[in-house]
Amino acid sequence: MSSSAGRSIEVDLLRGMALIAIAIDHISASMLSHVTLHNYAYCDAAEVFVFLGGYASASGYANISARRGEGAARRRFVKRAWEIYRAYLLTAALMLGCGAVLARLPIARQLVAETGWPDFAHRPLQGLAEITLLRRQPFLSAVLPMYSLYALSVSVVVPFARRMPVALFAVSLTVWLGAPWLAARLPGVADWPFNPFAWQLLFMLGLLCRLHPVPTQMQTSNVGRALTGAALALALAFTFVKVCIDSHPSPGYMKQNLASVRVVSFLALAWLCAQAARAGWLRNLAERLPALVTIGKQGLVCFVGGTVVSIVVDSTLHLARADTNVLARLVGDFAAIAALWMLARIATMRRDSVPSVAPAARLVRVQSDARAVRGGREP
Repeated sequence: MSSSAGRSIEVDLLRGMALIAIAIDHISASMLSHVTLHNYAYCDAAEVFVFLGGYASASGYANISARRGEGAARRRFVKRAWEIYRAYLLTAALMLGCGAVLARLPIARQLVAETGWPDFAHRPLQGLAEITLLRRQPFLSAVLPMYSLYALSVSVVVPFARRMPVALFAVSLTVWLGAPWLAARLPGVADWPFNPFAWQLLFMLGLLCRLHPVPTQMQTSNVGRALTGAALALALAFTFVKVCIDSHPSPGYMKQNLASVRVVSFLALAWLCAQAARAGWLRNLAERLPALVTIGKQGLVCFVGGTVVSIVVDSTLHLARADTNVLARLVGDFAAIAALWMLARIATMRRDSVPSVAPAARLVRVQSDARAVRGGREP
């Protein structure tokens, strides 16, 4: 993917696809969930989302620091971490609110229990404190606390990665290897659905890929072609195993602690995606699917909104007793995708409607006014 300044349309495309996959994977009656990544690989959209988060964070930090300095970049990512934490609190509230509504409907108790509402209703004050302190993370809000911590670390990690990328990778790999032990030593972290000590490996890999991209000459060399062949062979082997031998869901602890098989499976696919991007295939696809790019550009909004969309579509199908009707299930899937696109469009229009003046433009205006005053003219 392009390492030039500005947004990468390929990254936005892949992030949009990941957000859609996350939404429909949490619709139990979904038809399209049978063709999402987790059915054919030992990784899923979560790995894609976290890796691209690291890539985009490095890109954002580099661009801001180049235009406005390191201080502005650090302040932006502290603010970003706070935005993600607030999004987590909002998502947790939405999950509990959905659970409270579903508890009054004739619907499967499992879905109600997954939202975390029954435990919260039993001890609301304790539940509120635990949610605020990240000790409890209701249902689909669980990935955001980890993501907030990573955003907070960007201002330290990016300068370090620029100077000593190998050292950063070694530290990240060591932390990943000791992730279960580290999580057990901190109160509450061992119960997080996503162990932040483990998942940081993918975030750091994404960050390093943006700051130190693999040279095109290497990708097209004999070694690069050999790596592409090996990645393709691994991806096909994992697909065969998942489809023909091990079709059952992996144990939860494998995802929680980012098992090595998930890392290898993801890296094989990531290398193949990088080759598709180098060949221009991803850009061509992005230009033909602008709706997915729009969703990818509004990642946080679509993630938070997608959690509610998933629950609403899932519960509607169950209440209508249409969870065995193929057509109704497909309608539910496409309704969820359309809802994400509408959320992204609304967020984009709201952002574009807010007038803003770039710092550089403000500086030019101030300098112009100063010259006018010195020259005895009105600005």
